[in-house]
Amino acid sequence: MANGDITKVIEYDKIEVIQSWNISVRKATKLMEENSDGSKTELSRGYHRHVLVPCSSSKDADGKWTHTDTDISGEDASVQAIANAAWADTVKANYKTFVEAQEV
Repeated sequence: MANGDITKVIEYDKIEVIQSWNISVRKATKLMEENSDGSKTELSRGYHRHVLVPCSSSKDADGKWTHTDTDISGEDASVQAIANAAWADTVKANYKTFVEAQEV
């Protein structure tokens, strides 16, 4: 890299487990400019946030629930590690029970 070069840096700077099963993810995208001494100066920073849950749930016309595990293969490795640690079988079961109880 040379003085004045611009690089994009993606950083997962906040990953939180909320209510035992919600995983809140904040991804920071930074534009950095290289200085003559090799250090970098941040020019801008933007954020993208999303929340993951253990599964998606739906109920058919007969009242039978279907729960499909959330595919986290496209998530950053750090997010996957936290999801795999947080979503133990008991947490998944509690989440399914919670979702089914929300029906009015």
